[in-house]
Amino acid sequence: MNKQNKFPLKIGLFGIGLEAYWEQFDGLEERLKGYVRLVEEKLAGFGAEIVNLGLIDTPEKALEAGHDFRRADVDLIFLYVTTYALSSTVLPVVQRAKVPVIVLNLAPEAAIDYDRFNALGNRTQMTGEWLAFCSACPVPEIANVFKRAGIPFYQITGVLDDDPEAWTAISEWIEAAKVANIMYHNRLGVLGNYYGGMLDIYSDLTRHCAVFGGHIEIMEVDELSAIRQEVSDLEVQSMLDEFKETFDIQDDCLPAELERAARTAVALNTLVKKHDLGSMAYYHKGTGNLPNEDTMTSVILGNSLLTSAGIPVAGEYEIKNAQAMKIMDSFGAGGSFTEYYAMDFTDDVVLMGHDGPGHIAIAQGKTKVRPLYVYHGKVGKGLSVEMSVKHGPVTLLSVVETADGKILLLVAEGESVPGPILEIGNTNSRYKFSIGARRFVEAWNSHGPAHHCAVGLGHISSRIKKLGQLLGIETVIVC
Repeated sequence: MNKQNKFPLKIGLFGIGLEAYWEQFDGLEERLKGYVRLVEEKLAGFGAEIVNLGLIDTPEKALEAGHDFRRADVDLIFLYVTTYALSSTVLPVVQRAKVPVIVLNLAPEAAIDYDRFNALGNRTQMTGEWLAFCSACPVPEIANVFKRAGIPFYQITGVLDDDPEAWTAISEWIEAAKVANIMYHNRLGVLGNYYGGMLDIYSDLTRHCAVFGGHIEIMEVDELSAIRQEVSDLEVQSMLDEFKETFDIQDDCLPAELERAARTAVALNTLVKKHDLGSMAYYHKGTGNLPNEDTMTSVILGNSLLTSAGIPVAGEYEIKNAQAMKIMDSFGAGGSFTEYYAMDFTDDVVLMGHDGPGHIAIAQGKTKVRPLYVYHGKVGKGLSVEMSVKHGPVTLLSVVETADGKILLLVAEGESVPGPILEIGNTNSRYKFSIGARRFVEAWNSHGPAHHCAVGLGHISSRIKKLGQLLGIETVIVC
């Protein structure tokens, strides 16, 4: 069910040079064009469509290039500095395109072969050879103009080939741009209403649209309940078969509860398809309305399947965390709904998890399904999932709304470690942090996040920071 983006990422690429050089130095222009083609080939290997405008060497060509990038609808521009070039060949491109720009200051080799260079004898030839290596020369000029024009830019300095540090950074910028693109086109469904009294989770929906883009579809639980009534017995049986294949269903789960959850899971799939959703946040008591109560007390298994299929679902109507989960999942890290459960000072870990759906694709082993005879703090009873996040490196992400009306990304890297968990039918894991459990909790809390966050696999704080830079928002990394 993972949604395919109708608007795939487009990367703009152009190199810069100085037209006056071409008649002076034989072969220099073609050599530099070859470097730009090499960059294009390497960028294409990261899974984006590349719009390569080649070598821009005059202000007139720069103006045309800006219009070309605008028409091509590029999301991000890589400016490859091949040699000295006038800043007037750069500014019109970036001004017109109006997308983030990454300056590639990549030398063709790690160092000039000084002995061979000085043995050339012909000083004109020597100057042409030097100009093929002087990509660093105009970067201060470009930076000065960008700063004075109020254009944000980012730099990668290194070697054109065989430079893992530089090309890892480039790949992370492209990954971050892909996630920004996904978020811009995402449709976030909000189903039901806030859990009353959780003041930290109330969100400014307009601000979210302004920062991340996308559309927020506000939906009624009545609609899901009505869809549920139309689900066929054949569809229910098919979903029950999927449950058996996907989950470790415990013996004390009643067939009637499994059937109830299966019917709701089918209805959820229909709702998601109808509204073309890429993520969702939900909560509703259903008190006084038996069809709605029946629906909302049986959503956990279906929402867990949606989450593992790339449509993350956050409980308690936590819109900020649905955004965080979507970001993590778009990076390929997963993104499971979580909060503090307890602290273990003996083992120096923080226990974290949540009732409701989990990201079963990042579970340690098969996710258990257990019956709960009371949903703590909520209405009703039903089936729930119990899982721990895979052991190994993890990243936590919280989308935070600040006192001055802004959004920031709060990030921490840690480890999911083995050990005893609370077998209460909820997602819960043990997390260890480099700064220790006490300092982590204090540092995290000091930034005023909501009590929910998203946890995913791997250490990806550097990628999340780049996403924040592309979105123009602050990223805070506590560890």
